[in-house]
Order: sequence, then structure tokens, then C-alpha cells
Amino acid sequence: MGSLSAWHILLVALVVVVVFGSKRLPDTARALGKSMRILKSETSAMKGDQPPAGADGAAPGTAPRTIQSAPGDTAAARPVDEPRGTTQG
Repeated sequence: MGSLSAWHILLVALVVVVVFGSKRLPDTARALGKSMRILKSETSAMKGDQPPAGADGAAPGTAPRTIQSAPGDTAAARPVDEPRGTTQG
């Protein structure tokens, strides 16, 4: 009663296909994978030790971060501009 059998997994897969449709499943899976990849890279960046910041608020000698595109995307990796000195006061 507490374990999953093959019939349970098959039933869940059938419900997913009925709800999302077979044409939207690849796009949905691709978007989910891209979101998980971005989340993983951001959490690892937050956990990493940051070197002390320079006078302008940026880490000395660091290049802009890039987000790698998914294997199916046509766009190349794009640099990410992070706001600097945007304090209001």
C-alpha cells in the first residue's frame, strides 16, 4: 500500500499527457530544465565565498557573469549586467 508500483507511475504519466497535451510536453520540459539550471547556478553562486569587494562595489578582477543557453536554444551565452551603485539617497 505504501510503495509505488508501475501502474501508479503509468497512471501519473497518462494524467500528465492528458492535462498538458503531447505537443506542449517538450516545451514544458525544456522550460522546467532551464529554470532548474538557472536556480542551481544562482544558489551555488550565493553559497560560494565572495572575495572582498573593491571600492566601486564590484569584486576586483572579475568578468561579467554569463548564463549559458540551453542545448536547443539558438542564442549564444549572454553577459549579465548587474546593477552597480543604484542606492537611493
